[in-house]
Amino acid sequence: MSDTKIRQSLAKALWRRTLQIAAAVLCASSTAFAGSLDGPLSPTNIFAPDSTPAYSVYRLSLFVLEVCAGIFVVVFSLLLYAAIKFRQRKPEDDTEPPQIYGSNQIELAWTVIPVIIVGVLFVSSAQVIHRVEDARRPKHTVEVTAVGHQYWWEYQYKQFGFSTANELHVPVSDPKDPTPTFIGLQSADVDHSYWVPRLAGKTDLVPNHPNSMWIDPQNPGLYLGQCAQFCGVQHAKMLLRVYVDRPADFERWVHEQQQAGASDPSVADGAGLFIDQGCLACHTIQGTAAMGQIGPDLTHLMSRETLGAGLVPNTRENLRRWIRDPGVFKPGTLMPAQDLKDKDLDALTAYLLTLR
Repeated sequence: MSDTKIRQSLAKALWRRTLQIAAAVLCASSTAFAGSLDGPLSPTNIFAPDSTPAYSVYRLSLFVLEVCAGIFVVVFSLLLYAAIKFRQRKPEDDTEPPQIYGSNQIELAWTVIPVIIVGVLFVSSAQVIHRVEDARRPKHTVEVTAVGHQYWWEYQYKQFGFSTANELHVPVSDPKDPTPTFIGLQSADVDHSYWVPRLAGKTDLVPNHPNSMWIDPQNPGLYLGQCAQFCGVQHAKMLLRVYVDRPADFERWVHEQQQAGASDPSVADGAGLFIDQGCLACHTIQGTAAMGQIGPDLTHLMSRETLGAGLVPNTRENLRRWIRDPGVFKPGTLMPAQDLKDKDLDALTAYLLTLR
């Protein structure tokens, strides 16, 4: 095979591959965007924002995508035109097309136009950053501190006087009378990242460097997210669950969380085991001697739908297995396995089941 035919074959293969990649990207983008318009929504769909910060990021992303798509179309069209216009028409034709050097118009165009494009993208991004970072705090603002641990989330509602774990509850925000939730972000150990795609952009939690973000979800429901910064072996199992409640439901939830832990004489043996096994060194149960700060607050453990930061449903069987050996669900967790007899394990589980 001649060198000319080899070059032609390579050129055809390159164009074919380029078109395949472009079609795949366009198809994937169209499918994801179309999926956000109809059908069941993915709980982490970035194309379905339901909070002002997320909507700002969404609009900016679409604008940047449109600009980049325009650049791609122009450059690809010019490249395709040049490849067709100046292709080698005859195998024996080795002449070159006319060479043009020193065109001031072309050099000015490919200098000024990119500068304008970059300037527009910079100003658009700066406006979104300013709008999100410098948002005002209305009088009904809810303040929460989220602390990232390996591998769970602590939520401190200091204005209401209690703490909880792994499941954040916030009130729905009416655009006419906003009730945003401002979240202070801290890390107890390593870098983490707080990301609930439908509510806000990613925000990092860095040790000894407090950060913050805010959300104002406008529809009640459950919003899911993920720790978006590798923080250890169980990074992928450090999930985020944000419950957006109606105002009355949120007030009722706050009132319930402010109560002390349940005291049921029928599970006194389990309560005693909780103390004897040293669980109080890590966990807090309001109204008891347990005031540990290392592990999650268990005062209202059974009011949560999941265990292990969204890992498994919070059922009797899963709770029992978790107490026996949490490593079965979450290898690398700091909670040690409890070497208990079945009778004691049942008693401790029964006690924890009363903490609602």
